Amino acid sequence: MKAIAIAVLALGALALPARAETVNLTADMSARNEVPPNTSSGSGRADMRLDTTSGNLNWTINYSGLTGPLTAAHFHGPAAQGANAGVIVPIASSGASAPLSGMATLSQQQVADVLAGRWYVNVHTAANPGGEIRGQVVKR
Repeated sequence: MKAIAIAVLALGALALPARAETVNLTADMSARNEVPPNTSSGSGRADMRLDTTSGNLNWTINYSGLTGPLTAAHFHGPAAQGANAGVIVPIASSGASAPLSGMATLSQQQVADVLAGRWYVNVHTAANPGGEIRGQVVKR
């Protein structure tokens, strides 16, 4: 009887749905984090929430002190701090202003890259088309 009860409990545990984990992330953005660095006095912060099961990534980005209007903003990766990578998720284009907010659904590989710290946020301007401020996405 005891063996049957243990087997029933074990099967019940297997039938439970996986719980989504929501992870809070942040990126502190500055010109010194750009590769190569620039002389802008701009700064910013991205706050993000990632649902690791669905892959839903929500963000709010604030920035100030840029040399001019934003021309683009993106999530880039996969890349370690100090390395450059291609655009993965567009955030905003010319004419947008802070705060920037949005949502994207990531693949499981992208979720793994974000959680491993291999994404960064980059805000571009006309004076710094390669990126004016940048911050590596890390767990809060």
